Amino acid sequence: QVQLVESGGGLVQAGGSLRLSCTASGGTLNWRTMGWYRQAPGKQREMVARITSSGSTNYADSVKGRFTISRDNAKNTVSLQMNSLKPEDTAVYYCNAPLPPAFPWGQGTQVTVSS
Repeated sequence: QVQLVESGGGLVQAGGSLRLSCTASGGTLNWRTMGWYRQAPGKQREMVARITSSGSTNYADSVKGRFTISRDNAKNTVSLQMNSLKPEDTAVYYCNAPLPPAFPWGQGTQVTVSS
């Protein structure tokens, strides 16, 4: 079955940038709508961006204009470019398919934005 591995997180100052990657093994993501989610301490997991198999994108209002989701079907990856980061973007970030059946959740990648 598909396994998702998120990477690229880290500690960054407010206003900085990070690029997250989601790599899949055991199957293809090419025909699936994929999303990036985040979960901050004490909060529910929320989807911040998604991309369809044809490349159409949607963003949560909180990240619109700052985050860009993309995919590379040849590499079976989905990326999230995050610019102008804010302390409230601090969370563990995950990727998954928003439409069922979802894949098993990966471990996520921690993003910490200092003020």
